[in-house]
Amino acid sequence: MFDYDSELARYHERLLEALDIRPGDRVLDIGCGTGLTTRDAARAASPGSALGIDVSGPMLARARRQAETEGLRNVDFVQGDAQAHPFPAEYFSLGVSRFGTMFFSDPVVAFANIGRSLRPGARFVQLVWQAADQQEWHTAIRAALAGEHASSASATAADDPFTLADPDVVAEALTSADFAAVDVVDVREPVRYGPDADHARAAVLQLRMAREWLADLDAGSAERALDRLSATLDAHDTGDGVWFDSRAWLVSAHRR
Repeated sequence: MFDYDSELARYHERLLEALDIRPGDRVLDIGCGTGLTTRDAARAASPGSALGIDVSGPMLARARRQAETEGLRNVDFVQGDAQAHPFPAEYFSLGVSRFGTMFFSDPVVAFANIGRSLRPGARFVQLVWQAADQQEWHTAIRAALAGEHASSASATAADDPFTLADPDVVAEALTSADFAAVDVVDVREPVRYGPDADHARAAVLQLRMAREWLADLDAGSAERALDRLSATLDAHDTGDGVWFDSRAWLVSAHRR
C-alpha cells in the first residue's frame, strides 16, 4: 500500500495549521485514507470527536488498527462515498479533506451533501492539487515511464487527481453547494517518495498511474522505462529522501 502519509507530510503540517481545531469540535474527514488526519483531528478536538470516511476498505482497516494502537476512543471510520453517504444533518463543526475531493463524479452534489452535515457557519477546509504541469512528481515520473507517449498519457475521469486544479471551478462548485466566503491559497511543498531511490521505486510502482503507463508498453520498452525511472529517482535522492516539487490549493469555505 502506497504511503501517502509520508509523501504528504509537509502538506499535512500546513493543513493542521489551517484547521485550527478546537477542543469540543466534531470533525469530518473526507477521503481519510489510512486516517492520519482523522486521528490528529481527534486528538486536537478532545473531548470532541472525528469521523473519517473513505471508499477503500484496506486503508480503513489500517486506520482502525492504528487508532486502536494509539488508544484513541473519540475517532471512528466509515466506508462509503462522501458524495452520497447519509451523514447526520448539521452535526459536524469542521470539515476537512487532504487531497480527497478531486475524484467526485459531481463535485457540486458531493459538496452539498457534505455541507448538509456541517453546522451553519462551519468551515470546510481542503487541499487539492494544482494543474498537472505544476507537479514535478507527475511530470517527471510520467516522462520516465510513458516515454515518447508521455504527452498522450492521462488519467481517466475516475482517477484524475487534477479535476479541481482550476480555483474558479472549485469556488463555483462550493458556491453552488451553498458555501460562502471561499478562499483559495497557493501552497507549495515538496513531496517525499521514500528514504532512498530503491524505496521510492517500489513506492512508485504501487501507484495506479505508474502501472497503467507501463501496461501500454511492450517488454523492451517497459524495461527501458524502468531504467529511466531509476535514473529519475536517483537524481531526486537528496540523501534525506527522494523529493519532488509540487503545488496545491488550500481551499476554505463556510457553510451558509
